Amino acid sequence: MMRKAILSFICLACVSVLLRAAEPYAVTVERGVEVKMRDGVVLRADIYRPKAEGTFSVLLQRTPYDKRGGTAFGYQGAAQGYVVIIQDVRGRYTSEGEWYPFKHESEDGYNTVEWAAALPYSNGKVGMFGGSYVGATQMLAAIAHPPHLAGICAEVTASNYHANWTYQGGAFAQWFNESWTSGLAQDTLNRLVQKDTNALEGVRTLPLVKYPLFNFPAMPANPDLIEALAPYFRDWLAHPDYDAYWKQWSIAEHYNDIQVPTLTIAAWYDLFQGGSLRNYVGIKEHGGSEAARRGQHLLITIGGHAGSGQKIGEVDFGPTAAEFSADAITLRWYDYLFKGEQNEFAKVTPVRIFVMGSNVWRDEQDWPLARAQSTRYYLHAAHRANSAAGDGSLSTTEPQAEPEDRYIYDPDKPVPTVGGPLCCDGTHLPPGPRDQASVEKRDDVLVYSTTPFEQDTEVTGPVSLELYAKSSAVDTDFTAKLVDVWPNGFAQNLTEGIVRARYRDSQEKPVLMTGGTVYKFTIDLWSTSNVFKKGHRLRLEVSSSNFPRFDRNLNTGEGIEFARRHVVATNTVYHDAQHPSALILPIVTQ
Repeated sequence: MMRKAILSFICLACVSVLLRAAEPYAVTVERGVEVKMRDGVVLRADIYRPKAEGTFSVLLQRTPYDKRGGTAFGYQGAAQGYVVIIQDVRGRYTSEGEWYPFKHESEDGYNTVEWAAALPYSNGKVGMFGGSYVGATQMLAAIAHPPHLAGICAEVTASNYHANWTYQGGAFAQWFNESWTSGLAQDTLNRLVQKDTNALEGVRTLPLVKYPLFNFPAMPANPDLIEALAPYFRDWLAHPDYDAYWKQWSIAEHYNDIQVPTLTIAAWYDLFQGGSLRNYVGIKEHGGSEAARRGQHLLITIGGHAGSGQKIGEVDFGPTAAEFSADAITLRWYDYLFKGEQNEFAKVTPVRIFVMGSNVWRDEQDWPLARAQSTRYYLHAAHRANSAAGDGSLSTTEPQAEPEDRYIYDPDKPVPTVGGPLCCDGTHLPPGPRDQASVEKRDDVLVYSTTPFEQDTEVTGPVSLELYAKSSAVDTDFTAKLVDVWPNGFAQNLTEGIVRARYRDSQEKPVLMTGGTVYKFTIDLWSTSNVFKKGHRLRLEVSSSNFPRFDRNLNTGEGIEFARRHVVATNTVYHDAQHPSALILPIVTQ
């Protein structure tokens, strides 16, 4: 009887503890808390913490986008038992110093993590969180391996700030680089004017900085403006190759320095999707500790920078798509990592993806999926594949004797960007899945389609195109786009890629083409997960421009910083027995 009474008392005590733990904490806030970096520069942060005795784990965000934007999460996280710190990075808003992307994030991140761990209400465990550039501040801090960093939650961010931030396939990511930089320039302008109203003669009289700030590929009409507001943009143009400038802060060069568990959040229509997926694979294979290699988790949602919710772009992905919440996922990740909660992250399946087409979430053992079968869909055309009105086709049948396809690429008449992985001005160039019908009417776009599928067919994993082609120019681009064509004709873009011909073999050492020579190009279309429903067709678009997402190749081989003249190129695509151009797809059977 006594034993039962004791057990009953213990159980009631456990329930009481659990109930208390579930109750939200009252929150206290400290604003503008100063943190001195090793070089004396002072950064400022807002701190949200439980109004209670004891110590708590710290969730840290370092942002260039104004720390006040983290207020809602700060209160939410503190109410759930975390110290939440949101800091303006160097040179942004209330923090001192000069803003230059990536340059100071490793040292400043290290210093801030160690400062946060030593706070009197901290238990010494620090986790970082956030997306885009805020993901970069995490990754760059992690490669410096501060002793008290215990986890990161990096959402929609890159692995290499040359290959999947500023450039892709050797092409300059013009739309993102200009729109992102223009948005950042406003705070830089405000700070300069506050510092010295006479310091920007001819610039200070400008109205609010508006996109586009730069008239690329020609250098801006006012070079003083770019020098004053975004000198790093000039440096990006001056370093088109993957050289020492980029390698100094490339995450992909330092996976073995990352020693903590990581939750990577990627998205199918996100402009950093390729880098996010490389981060997951890279840390899993090369992380600097067993905890890092075994502690990798991956979540792939739909939109990322392209949007969130049930409808993204012109496609409704159903109510399950709206289940994703970055804030909620972040807190559950740290509940698992720091509090030991046995939630979804305790499962043996570390990967969770959203499968488009069927519009469901699915758990997987790893990424890429081991069961996916690499399948070649060869390009064919009996006459001409120009536009959707041509006879271009895709099939698993190897080509034999077939005529080549030819089109004219004129840099003055580039193929326009329609949707896709875009940021950061959706008003002028809407992102996400959108009907490609207008693009596919052009004669400078080659279109290859399968016959309608007789059963649902899933493509999940990395997609690439092996393309045999030549050009009349010494340099040009080749673009590729994977499309799901619905029975009603709606042509939904899924994923896309580009290669600048001079970088066909190496991002470090460009080599121009010899006119008239056929080359093999490999175009990385990144990845997707899509079920092509019965009656749908799979389509490939091939062209030489996707503007303004990427800068126009002027076909002359001149450096993009100073390119002025252009030539029209005749580009030819081959698909025969000697040149079996093929779209390589990961086909998944259940």
